[in-house]
Amino acid sequence: MLSSLMFGAMLVAATIYTAPTLVSDWQVREAARPVAEAEVTDGKCSSQLIVHICNATLSVETPSGSVSRRVNYVFTGVHVGEYTIDVLADPAKPDLVTTDLALNQLWNRTFTLAALVVALLGATMLPLVALIRNRRSIAGHV
Repeated sequence: MLSSLMFGAMLVAATIYTAPTLVSDWQVREAARPVAEAEVTDGKCSSQLIVHICNATLSVETPSGSVSRRVNYVFTGVHVGEYTIDVLADPAKPDLVTTDLALNQLWNRTFTLAALVVALLGATMLPLVALIRNRRSIAGHV
């Protein structure tokens, strides 16, 4: 039961942490253009074997004011060295500011999230199924 709770929490966290940025990147992928006066702060990528996790805060000036957005990306692949990024935005949706790295890895990020959700869902449900089967088996022998 404890493992189901733990993996379930990881599933919720992974979905909340990565899905919103992924969805918005799909929305702006066609019209995103470089933003000249953008600022990247707190940018950092870390790698564990072939899984890369990148986080940054992107800030851009728009006609209606400053927009700041925290982004995070999880994707897989073999990469050595540092990542460089350019900040992009759809002129019609400047609040959905993103990076070229995010859009270049869009399909990879989508498949990575889908695989992670399936794995965590399985890790959440399998112990519960085993628990139910064991209780039925015990009840049938009593």
